[in-house]
This record gives sequence, C-alpha cells and structure tokens, in this order.
Amino acid sequence: MADRSELGKVHVITGPGKGKTTSAFGVAMRAAGHGLKVCIVQFLKTGGSTGEVVSSRRILEINVKQFGTGKFLDPKRPSEDDKQRAREALEYVKSVIAKGGCAVLILDEVNVAASFGLVDPREVIDALRSRGAGIEVVLTGRNAPREFVEYADYVSVVESLKHPYDKGLKPRKGVEW
Repeated sequence: MADRSELGKVHVITGPGKGKTTSAFGVAMRAAGHGLKVCIVQFLKTGGSTGEVVSSRRILEINVKQFGTGKFLDPKRPSEDDKQRAREALEYVKSVIAKGGCAVLILDEVNVAASFGLVDPREVIDALRSRGAGIEVVLTGRNAPREFVEYADYVSVVESLKHPYDKGLKPRKGVEW
C-alpha cells in the first residue's frame, strides 16, 4: 500500500460547468495508480453505465457505490425515496470513514444533495471531521453549500462558457457519459 501520511485534505469541485465528476474520477485514477484504495459514493447517480463507472470497475483499488433512484429529482419537492437514498449514502460514508478502508473518499453529487435538502451539510462535515488521518476527500456537484466551501482546503469552480447542449446536441457516449 502507498504512503498515506501526506493525505487528509478536502477538495470541493463545484460550478455549472461540465466535468466535476470526471475530475473526481481523475483523482481516483491517479490515486489508484499509486496503489491507494479509493471509495466513490454517488449520492444521486445509479445504473453504472457512465464511462467513469464502467472503467473504474476494472481497477481493483476503486470501489463505486451508487445510491440514486434513477428517477428525475424535483429540487423543489424531492421524494421520500430521494431523501432515504441520500440518508443511506451518508450512512455508508460514515461506515467507510469508521472502517478507514480507503485513502481517497469521493462524495459525488453530495453538493447537490445538500443544496436540495437531502442531507444536512453540517452532518456531512461532522462525518468528515471524524475521519482518521490519511483520508483525502473530494466533494462534487453544483451549488456547493457555503459550509463545504469554508471547510475545504481546495475549491475549484467549473464554469461553462460554451457547451454543445446549448445548440440542442445530445450527450455522447464516451464523452459526456
């Protein structure tokens, strides 16, 4: 196993642009390449058909766990199922932290889950504070709560200046998903 003594920072990747999850999976690939165990918890995604998830399943050091419902999430009126799945995701995060079984922990779309009221940002931060030394954390998704931004060591905002969606083009397999 690789040395974890320098790990322990918190990253937030947020903003309206494309590539937040892809960036986090890049961190996962880099960590796995150095023999570090990576746990990716996807708060809102399911199905496992995105290129990142398919690729990561081929890498022993990366474990992806998905908690999304697979249905459209109405941000103004999230369903009880949406709320329950997000709570399950957070409980899973807490169990991963308690076991200390990974060097890099990615909470994909947790920013969105918090901004929609599915999880309490303070509870997320409390869970992260309980982690032992040597666990790097990445929080992704649009609309990162102020609490996450203040708590983080790194904050990256992905902007969208131009996107093919703007011209009505659909997502392409292998590029957007």
